[in-house]
Amino acid sequence: MRLFLALAVALTLSACGSAEPKWASDEAVAQARYVHNGPPSITLYTVTATRDGSGAHSGLLINSSERIIFDPAGTWHHPRLPERNDVHFGMTPKMVAYYIDYHARETFDVYEQTLEVSPETAALIAQRAKAYGAVPKAQCTNSVSSILTGVPGFEDLPRTWYPTKFMKAFGAMPGVKTRKYTDDDTDNNHGVLLVQADDPRLQ
Repeated sequence: MRLFLALAVALTLSACGSAEPKWASDEAVAQARYVHNGPPSITLYTVTATRDGSGAHSGLLINSSERIIFDPAGTWHHPRLPERNDVHFGMTPKMVAYYIDYHARETFDVYEQTLEVSPETAALIAQRAKAYGAVPKAQCTNSVSSILTGVPGFEDLPRTWYPTKFMKAFGAMPGVKTRKYTDDDTDNNHGVLLVQADDPRLQ
């Protein structure tokens, strides 16, 4: 695991980065606020290596009173999106697509697992993500799993450091909808995404 993460960082790929505390202004956060018209939900993103399926990164999109993404220790960012300690505000459909495309490439796949939740649960998860703080490198899945396992209804999920272990446990929850994004382009941040639902590797 350590060797893989070191290699991924060295190649400037999508593995976890270092902890960098950030705190955007109230004005910037308010201006970026995006309210999605879909139901309250959480979406777990898991980045895996195409060569062996090993996990490289975890992120959590939260659709509550606004849509945000908790991208712990991640290298993804957008200059127009304010950030507070790994929480990015203003996650429009375009920005979600950009997030996926940033990670999906010839050497990495992205799994998207969405679960509809109550408004109260979505609000609690968003609150816990905002309060978690900047995450040190290689602790992305540990932080995401720590946030969710403290929420009623998610107690059976494991607290773990391993992205694929958490992905499989999350995917086993009733009601989870799964998609797999692949990109055959060698370019880091561009290319046509191919979507595959219900990938057998999750079963």
